Amino acid sequence: MRSVPAQIAIKLHQALPLIAEQGLEQTKIDEIADTTGVPKATLYYYFSGKEEILAFLFEDMLTAIADEAKVAMEIEGTSADRLTAVVGVQIRRLVENRDLSAALVGDLGRVTRSSALVESLQAAFYSPIESLLIEGAADGSLRDTGNPMLGSMAVIGPVIISVLMTAIVPPDADEPDDDVAGDLIAIILSGLLPRG
Repeated sequence: MRSVPAQIAIKLHQALPLIAEQGLEQTKIDEIADTTGVPKATLYYYFSGKEEILAFLFEDMLTAIADEAKVAMEIEGTSADRLTAVVGVQIRRLVENRDLSAALVGDLGRVTRSSALVESLQAAFYSPIESLLIEGAADGSLRDTGNPMLGSMAVIGPVIISVLMTAIVPPDADEPDDDVAGDLIAIILSGLLPRG
């Protein structure tokens, strides 16, 4: 894939509601061109097809999450405090990108085939959590899971699935998106805090 200019990358986000509503399989590249105002020939110049467009948008979000997670990992406090901050960043970004999250519900397997995207997913979600679980076990602020990689999967799995599901079935209108993050973090931490 060629380097995508910023003005085209911004326009591509306009296709997300369409992809979320119809699913990637039913969405035609012509519809993406019409919705975004990016000519079909230009789309094919930068992307091999619609799967690569969705993967590009997903990787863009993952890069932003990874950058924000690095900042959250540096806050003052215990590893449990930093875990709360990192998971909060991850959840908020997914909720803010509700159309992308909804588009990924049915097509995550199709867009995560590239090694670059897997590395971005690792950097945005799994690596920060794994590091904090190790630190938390050492400083006593989190229970030792015995297997930090598996522990990171146990944290991230429910986060991703819960947030992706809120993209399909949004929470009650009375519950702001910040409450979704707070509620999920509370559930996660109640299983990770040391017993005693």
